[in-house]
Amino acid sequence: MTKPRSILAAYLALMLAAFAQQPAPAPQEANSPLLRPAYRFQANTELVVVNVSVKDKSGKPVEGLRASDFSVSEDNKPQEVKVFEYERLEDAPVIPPAAELQTRPVAPAATPPAAAPAVQPAISSAKPGEIKYRDSRLLVLYFDLQGMPSDDQIRMQNGALKFIATQMTPSDRVAIMSYAGELKVLQDFTEDRDALTQVIKKKIVVGEASEMANATSDDSTEDTGAAYTADDTEFNIFNTDRQLTALQNAVKMLSGLAEKKALVYFSSGISRTGMDNDAQLRATINSALRSNVSVYTVDARGLVASAPSGNATRGSAGGSGNAGMFSGSAAGAQASNLQGSQDTLYALSADTGGKEFLDSNDLSLGVVQAQKDISSYYILGYYTSNTALDGKYRRIKVALNGNQGAKLDYRTGYFASKEFKKFDASDRENQLAQALQLGDPITDLTLAVETDYFRLARDRYYVPLSVKMPGSDIVLAKNGKADSTRLDFIGQVKDAKGQLAGTVRDFITVKLKDVSRDELAKKTVAYDAGFTLGPGTYTIKFLARENETGKMGTFETKFTVPDLSVDAGTLPISSVILSDQREKTSSEVGTAGPNRRLLNFNPLVQDGVKLVPSVTRVFRKDQTMYVFMQAYEPTAEKMQMLTATLSFYRGSVKAFESDPVHVSEGLNPLTKAAPVSFSIPLAALDSGRYTCQVTVLDHAAQRVAFWRAPVVLLP
Repeated sequence: MTKPRSILAAYLALMLAAFAQQPAPAPQEANSPLLRPAYRFQANTELVVVNVSVKDKSGKPVEGLRASDFSVSEDNKPQEVKVFEYERLEDAPVIPPAAELQTRPVAPAATPPAAAPAVQPAISSAKPGEIKYRDSRLLVLYFDLQGMPSDDQIRMQNGALKFIATQMTPSDRVAIMSYAGELKVLQDFTEDRDALTQVIKKKIVVGEASEMANATSDDSTEDTGAAYTADDTEFNIFNTDRQLTALQNAVKMLSGLAEKKALVYFSSGISRTGMDNDAQLRATINSALRSNVSVYTVDARGLVASAPSGNATRGSAGGSGNAGMFSGSAAGAQASNLQGSQDTLYALSADTGGKEFLDSNDLSLGVVQAQKDISSYYILGYYTSNTALDGKYRRIKVALNGNQGAKLDYRTGYFASKEFKKFDASDRENQLAQALQLGDPITDLTLAVETDYFRLARDRYYVPLSVKMPGSDIVLAKNGKADSTRLDFIGQVKDAKGQLAGTVRDFITVKLKDVSRDELAKKTVAYDAGFTLGPGTYTIKFLARENETGKMGTFETKFTVPDLSVDAGTLPISSVILSDQREKTSSEVGTAGPNRRLLNFNPLVQDGVKLVPSVTRVFRKDQTMYVFMQAYEPTAEKMQMLTATLSFYRGSVKAFESDPVHVSEGLNPLTKAAPVSFSIPLAALDSGRYTCQVTVLDHAAQRVAFWRAPVVLLP
């Protein structure tokens, strides 16, 4: 009973302090009533908006319904409808009148051109409780120019112009956004077709950002020999996180409008490279659900039916790469690449209530699909009875009272907000554990994660985990005048059955005192840990928190540890590590947590020097590339001669090959592993994209191993 009494005492003390701070009341007349202080208690709750399309059996919208005709529940708990509106939308497009000959007027005197607006266009939000665009269909044309070839950009532009000119209805309000390394709002919602046409023609520059296309390194790759232009940071190059982050920011801009929104996403596919953050895709989808935005993806490549050697728009594979045309590997690689680049488009549309539009050259039909799906609808809003800010998914069910024949279309749920504040040490630990389990990942920090594998025994492997994040993400901590900041890490590895296979909880301390803000923005922060796992497929979920600002970031991906004891007819090898940095373990910037004994098995640590994986595989010409791997000779009693070479390819043309490295000693008697390493100065190579290939030959067993991966060399 002591705790309730202490709370009551504290409450009384606060009340007395509040009275003491009030000014003395003016003298009251004898017959006036006694003035009593008024107290008001408020509880904040979240307004949930659901757009409901109601159609009869013939597919026509049902009008004339009232709020009392609907029943709404959240997680099977009834909710009271507080906001109710009906949006009546027209479907017939307005055909512009035919052009007529007119007499050219006398040209007026020349006037200086108008100055460009100082403020860029933005998506204007509605006031609280306001329906800003009543009886309007809101469509966003989002042009993802990152890596889109010029011919796809032309096809995309023509499709958008066709829709605006011939298929736009009086109910349509269209906004335009673009992404070419930076998200831009080119036009807020408007029904002005002339303004939209001018924006698409003048502000969508054909060829912009087309050189940032994702690289492939298989038999379908053409030989371009072209130089590479770097993007803002190395974290933009191989993964699609920045594209998805820009899309997430775009849908967040639309959250201030209660109406139903459709975002038509034009792109040339989104290729996944194996280093991508699945958590970012999930975060983008969740943001779209919260913002009541359906994403309609349009593949700007149109109908794709290419010959194995490619059509006239692409170069030949060149040299020995032509063999892929006759073996079928080139056709298989093309089909696999196409399917992979469309998988993310499908996920974006299917999980947000939209549709994907593929394999058609008339891209305007993709916009028409979104237009048709947004017919007249009802806006229902309720204040959720669940006020917990737990970040969990909540299911919504809407039913029509007494009309079972009508078809209802609405979003079936949303993710609640999650409130994270600064806690004490115990609460911070709980915060990390809860954040790791959230269905809605947190992606405020940018993380790049690499997992590798090295054989320890027949059925056990050491799996080093390498994490990299840009220093620009902790600049705010520097702005806070802190001498240092602590980065907390928590992660877990689960097997294919969802069973926990490994965990990590660690931290590092990053010094800020002697580093300027600009220097910090150019640096990267690295962290590593390790697990021992058996062969199989795993999922790793990793979360980092910067403690000065409280920002967090989640990284989630799948990886495979192969069973090297199975005879595949080739020389078994470990992962290949590419690095530009070696450092003494005694000079690490961070202190580790209580459990680092697994690092004793780390083959990347030799003689007190640790090889730091690049993770992003982006290098500069003034650096030296360090390459490390292990080759395994399971049946050998003594070391057998190995010969290894390192090559760089531009397409299928070899641009560089190292001198052969002969390995004749170093066989580990327990793991049967022989170390293979290279040290290559990069100054002699031109800047650009390459495919790095390592070839290892076992002379005695007559077996060979190949490993390939894309890399980028900056000036």
